[in-house]
Amino acid sequence: MSLLPPHSLTGRLPAAVSRLRHLQLGIRSTSSASAVAEGHKEFPAKHDLPPPSSTISRLSHLQREDPKAFSHFLTDTFRRQHTYLRISVTERCNLRCTYCMPALGVPLSPPSHLLTTPEIVYLSSLFVSEGVNKIRLTGGEPTVRSDILPLMRSIGSLKPQGLKELCITSNGLALRTKLDAMLEAGLTGVNLSLDTLEPARFEMLTRRRGWEKIWRCFERLVEVNRLGAGIKVKLNTVVMRGINESEMLDFVELGRERDVEVRFIEYMPFQGNKWERGKVVSYREMLERVRTRYPGFYQEPGREGETSKTWQVPGFRGKVGFITSMTENFCAGCNRLRITSDGNLKVCLFGNAEVSLRDLLRKVSAGEPIEEEAMEAVKRVEMERAPGLRNAEEVLGRSERERELLEVVGAA
Repeated sequence: MSLLPPHSLTGRLPAAVSRLRHLQLGIRSTSSASAVAEGHKEFPAKHDLPPPSSTISRLSHLQREDPKAFSHFLTDTFRRQHTYLRISVTERCNLRCTYCMPALGVPLSPPSHLLTTPEIVYLSSLFVSEGVNKIRLTGGEPTVRSDILPLMRSIGSLKPQGLKELCITSNGLALRTKLDAMLEAGLTGVNLSLDTLEPARFEMLTRRRGWEKIWRCFERLVEVNRLGAGIKVKLNTVVMRGINESEMLDFVELGRERDVEVRFIEYMPFQGNKWERGKVVSYREMLERVRTRYPGFYQEPGREGETSKTWQVPGFRGKVGFITSMTENFCAGCNRLRITSDGNLKVCLFGNAEVSLRDLLRKVSAGEPIEEEAMEAVKRVEMERAPGLRNAEEVLGRSERERELLEVVGAA
């Protein structure tokens, strides 16, 4: 399946005209990331923000700073450009990790409430046309979605429109058998979740068996990179006091001969995970634990938008990262947006504010899910209307539905 990107429906006009129209809409994006930036002076509370400047002065400022200004809709009031979109493609998961969800799982939404593949591809296209260059598919566990491969092929086809990275976050149980097809679809990065190198401890943490399958998946990822696949492989490990912090140095050793980044994640509170502050192993404590074994351990320069603090053991092929959500927030450089499996846009993982893109998208279908045939019919109608436009719609170069979606995104 291949869907045309939304901006191709009515044609792309010169960037300057499009930017002017964007700015005239007067939509400003305020990320709720500020709500969790405790003690961070660069991020005042939302009600303390200065009043928006005029759209004309904002246009002049953007043009002075960058004649090819980034999308207004994806630039917030802190001047952060949101180029990274994370899309949850399912609520389901084939593990029950103790730090992630209750033993019996979470209540699932009715299937009709979830985004269809054509809807996900449409939204992906819209965001890519505005400047998003990295998309990550998440869950739940994305590999349990029955049409994950066709979905990835459709999103991968957006690379000519500006998509640079197509990534997936997975627990690895079902990834290995799909990996080759995903590489053909355009996969560029895998974040593999693995919190222990001991099978018995894995079963305790996840309430399921399957450590061996995940390890084989990890070895396959390393192998395909040795063969030239060139994908970014990251191993995500949530560190919990009294459970797996004693394995940290064993994880670091995985990078001695392997081109992989092991990332240690501070234990974070989520609904139903019975979080305890005493279980949090802080960044500084983890750092000292690694330095004790490797005195030459040093930090690499940070990359724009990167949530992980990246360190290097001299002589190792791989790297070590620390995700410090609890002790040193990274809100200042956050460039992420999230779409939940039921179509809500979230601008901050820790924020409660959401806005439904699904409901706006389905206005043309009386609220019913839009499958491929219906999506093609909608696009045909929009394409038929395009040649006769002689008003502001033509100047903008977008359909009414696209404009409405972008305005909501900008106001989120």
